[in-house]
Amino acid sequence: MELAELGRRVHATAHLTGEFVLRSGHTATEYFDKYRFEADPVLLDEIAAAMVPFVPAGTEVLAGLEMGGIPVVTALGRHTGLPCAFVRKEAKTYGTCRLAEGAETNGRRVTIVEDVVTTGGQIVLSTNELRTLGATVTDALCVINRNATTPEPLTGAGLTLHALLTPEHLQPDN
Repeated sequence: MELAELGRRVHATAHLTGEFVLRSGHTATEYFDKYRFEADPVLLDEIAAAMVPFVPAGTEVLAGLEMGGIPVVTALGRHTGLPCAFVRKEAKTYGTCRLAEGAETNGRRVTIVEDVVTTGGQIVLSTNELRTLGATVTDALCVINRNATTPEPLTGAGLTLHALLTPEHLQPDN
């Protein structure tokens, strides 16, 4: 499926207007409710299939960020055959007490998977934690980058962002 058509479908499924406070603290009049496209199994599968070419060569583990990155990374893992890690915002204080569950990330080349990126703040936080735990993280992959370019916090953290969809793809008449 062409990105323009996929962008139209994501827009039709997940685009909301109003006043929304984003995780970054910014206020937006447009919002993409990621759970709407993640809850549609056919659309999520098509998104994951379209993301496969964006997975950087050499990736050993796909790491989905809590909570929206988890369904995306699971679907993407199914298409790539790569193992997945599920990264919490903070390590549990009980049970395994791990930050990342699932595939081992220590000593492996990990690509972060996120649903929607505005500033990339959570990607940077999770990247720093994973690096501390021994992962090599140089890339992040997202379904939607709300920006025309990579947000500075990501480049400042030494990350390359690969986005399936950008604002140019997310127009109703695209």
